[in-house]
Amino acid sequence: MSISNPADFTGHAVVVTGGTKGIGFVIAETFLAAGADVLVCGRSEPETLPAADGRTASFVSADIRDADQAAAVVDAAAAEFGRLDVLVNNAGGSPDADAATVSTRFFDRIVSLNLSAPFYAAQAANRVMSTQPTGGSIINIGSVSAHDPQPGTAAYTAAKAGLLALTKALALEWAPQVRVNHITTGLIRTEAAAHVYGDDGGAAVTKTLPMQRMAVPSDIAGACLYLAGPLASYVNGADLAVHGGGEVPARFMALNSR
Repeated sequence: MSISNPADFTGHAVVVTGGTKGIGFVIAETFLAAGADVLVCGRSEPETLPAADGRTASFVSADIRDADQAAAVVDAAAAEFGRLDVLVNNAGGSPDADAATVSTRFFDRIVSLNLSAPFYAAQAANRVMSTQPTGGSIINIGSVSAHDPQPGTAAYTAAKAGLLALTKALALEWAPQVRVNHITTGLIRTEAAAHVYGDDGGAAVTKTLPMQRMAVPSDIAGACLYLAGPLASYVNGADLAVHGGGEVPARFMALNSR
């Protein structure tokens, strides 16, 4: 029995939403390094696009909260590469907001970005992938907030919980041609998120994590390679926890803080 390189994506086409910065940027770079052709999207083109081994990701300007624009991203990738093998629904996020006073407009926008937009992109991707002999893989980047809400994240938590349920529903409907999986991310050290971890650079926060460090974007990218590749050919509707074991329970921390 021989096993091909599970990290070789040569000849595969990948779309990463929100792939112009942060976690999405590293996911796109990782797929490029693995040999894939990659297209990223964002509302504005960055000065620097993801690149690896002398190849650069393609870019499409789009607000994927709009269903037509989300479909246009997928169509652009299929037209350029002649196929679509992987969609990583990475775009998302939210600032903290007080649920008692937050505007309904804010709530709707957060749900649109974190739940509706991934569905729009996935629906368009399925139209392409379902016609291919090799099918395809859709990966939704979720959050530990879907399982363990934090204060100030009501809209984000609701949307991410919905994304997890949506993943399982689509996995049922679109198999066997298209696999749909979910990654539950924990605390991730990125430049954009640095301010939320305190003046100590996150040192206190890491004490609550069994792995004694926050994730870095490459941790999430590696999980994407696994879910998109041949080693996960029977993985469908799964929720892969990439959070370092979660957080140490507050009661334990309180009793053992001395």
